[in-house]
Amino acid sequence: MFVPRENGGGSASSDFKGFTLLMPAVSVGNVGQLAIDLVISTLNMTKVGYFYTDCLVPMVGNNPYATAEENSTELSINAEVYSLPSKKLVVLQIRSPFIKNKYRPFCQTLLSWVESSKCARVVVLSSSHAYQRNDEQLLGTPLRYLLTPDLEKAVGGLMQELNWKEMEKVAAYPGINDTEKVLHIPGGGITKLLFTESCSKGIQMAVLLKFCSEGDNIPDAFTLVNYLNEWLQLIKYKVSDTSSQWKIPSSWQLLFGNGLPPALF
Repeated sequence: MFVPRENGGGSASSDFKGFTLLMPAVSVGNVGQLAIDLVISTLNMTKVGYFYTDCLVPMVGNNPYATAEENSTELSINAEVYSLPSKKLVVLQIRSPFIKNKYRPFCQTLLSWVESSKCARVVVLSSSHAYQRNDEQLLGTPLRYLLTPDLEKAVGGLMQELNWKEMEKVAAYPGINDTEKVLHIPGGGITKLLFTESCSKGIQMAVLLKFCSEGDNIPDAFTLVNYLNEWLQLIKYKVSDTSSQWKIPSSWQLLFGNGLPPALF
C-alpha cells in the first residue's frame, strides 16, 4: 500500500486522481527501472512516499538522485513514489527483485491502490529477451506496446499515427498448433500478469517494452524513455540529440565500473 511521507512532504492517495502512474517491471536488463531513473532525475520529481509491500526483497541505500552533499545521505528503499502535479504524473520506482511466488499478491495490491487513488491510467516500462523473439518480431523496431481494451478506446488511434508496433502474440504450441496464439513476454517479470489483470479489471494500462539482452543496458533505457516521450511528451528535445536531454542520475556513476562516457555527466 502507499504510505505518504511525513513532515508535510507526503500526499494523500486521493491527490493522484486523474494522474498517470508510471512504473517499471523488474525485467531483463532492468531497462524499465533505468528509464524510470531518467524520468525522475530529469523532471526533478519530488518523493511523496513509499509503497509498502512484503513482495520485494528488502533493501536500503543512499539517495540515488543526490545533487549535493546535503541530500546524498537521504535513505531510499525498495519501492518509492514520486510526483509531479504540474504534469499530473506519479511514478513508482522499484529497486529490488520480487520474492518467489509473490508476483500475484503484489499485482493485486498495486491495482487496488490504482483503483483507490483514482489514477487515470498506468504505463508500465518493461523489456523482453531479444533471443526469444519469433521471426515476425525480428523485423523492424525492437520496441513494442500493449494496450488494455479500455485504454485502446482512448489512445489506440494515436498509436497508429505514431506508427508503433503492437506486441505480437505467438503460437501456444509452436510446430504443433500454430493457430492458437498467446501473449508471451519472456524475461518480462510481472508484465504479462499485470497487463492481463488490468484487462479483467477494466483498468487503463499501457505496456511499453524493448527487446534486449543482459549487459550494459543504458542505451536500451534511453531508447525506451524516448519511446515513452513520443507519446507523453514529458520533455522537449532535438531529434538529432535525444540522449543529452535526459539528466543522468548521480547513482549511475557506480554502474558498470563507472564505465559511462564522461560526456554524460
